[in-house]
Amino acid sequence: MFTNTVILGAGAAGMMCAAHAGGDCLVVDHAKSPGEKIRISGGGRSNFTNLDVTPENYLSQNPHFCKSALARYTQWDFISLVDQYGITWHEKTLGQLFCDGSAKQIVAMLVEELTKAGAQLWLLTSLETVQYEDGQYQLTLLREGKPQKVRCKNLVLATGGKSIPKMGATGLAYDIARQFDLPLIDTRPGLVPFTFPEGRFATLAGTALPVRLSNARTSFDEALLFTHRGLSGPAVLQLSSYWHEGEDISVNLIPQTDLFTLLRDQRQSQGRRALTNEIARHLPSRLVEFLATELAITGRLADQSDAALQDLCNALQNWPLTPGGSEGYRTAEVTLGGIDTDALSSKTMQAKSQPGLYAIGEAVDVTGWLGGYNFQWAWASGHAAGRAIAAGT
Repeated sequence: MFTNTVILGAGAAGMMCAAHAGGDCLVVDHAKSPGEKIRISGGGRSNFTNLDVTPENYLSQNPHFCKSALARYTQWDFISLVDQYGITWHEKTLGQLFCDGSAKQIVAMLVEELTKAGAQLWLLTSLETVQYEDGQYQLTLLREGKPQKVRCKNLVLATGGKSIPKMGATGLAYDIARQFDLPLIDTRPGLVPFTFPEGRFATLAGTALPVRLSNARTSFDEALLFTHRGLSGPAVLQLSSYWHEGEDISVNLIPQTDLFTLLRDQRQSQGRRALTNEIARHLPSRLVEFLATELAITGRLADQSDAALQDLCNALQNWPLTPGGSEGYRTAEVTLGGIDTDALSSKTMQAKSQPGLYAIGEAVDVTGWLGGYNFQWAWASGHAAGRAIAAGT
């Protein structure tokens, strides 16, 4: 069997690519259903893009690489497609867009788009071998247990990264990249909870609050959630992509308040109030109980000198912590690193040194923030590769 293009991976990037690749296209995936990460995303409602996408929302060895694709297929283009299918949506916070109904609507839309474009979709199909001979890729596929030989001009790596292996994630794209001598940037889990030894925060599990979470590189003002294993929540997931093993992080538990001035004023009017009771006006009571021991918070407001209040404010607004690690690829939403962007054309996503080989989506060393940015990269990079294939470039 010959087809112009084979796309490995029926996820967000792969299906978007198929919808634009010009018809003579085969999409293969080892899963029994397409778009599984779309289906589970956003609590089943798919945070499919963000209103405020900019290149600054992405991490890469080359921060400029993503600009071309993102500029040529924007969040507004995807929103327009969603609207054409009558899929209603809403904004939650920070520009994050979700389906009113189900993420399955986005999957169904993409399947219809690739079908209308003339692409085929083979599920329960895995890649056994791939070779490049005489300007064509020779693939051996195992489809529902039966071997199939397929030849193609273009081969698109859209198999994602290593995150969430229980859904079948593997390093296949990296293996193929190595086979064809494409360089790789070391991979690590991104958008992932932090772990701490000995159940340090187990008594606080389920407690959440808005914080400013920082390290030497950046900071995020979002929610933090204490868990039995450590720390999670949007602020933690965001910072995890900028964190390396052994590094400290800093937690500002009361980021939007001039806490020192407030406590000093309260000392004048409510001097007999216990310091822990005053702090409990700003933080969850369970957390205050924990901090009373952790930071030795005792006595009444009236007992505190200015210097003591300043020390307390510093402790609450710059609480240093050192995660023991992260929960790893098991729960990571994305994979940082991947196929080196220097090996690819930012316009077409085609490998510079290997004709007809393309890499898109999470397989590439472009990783977005939490909040719909990674899906937008999937749409944009898939569109770029698809249009280039359709144009014969």
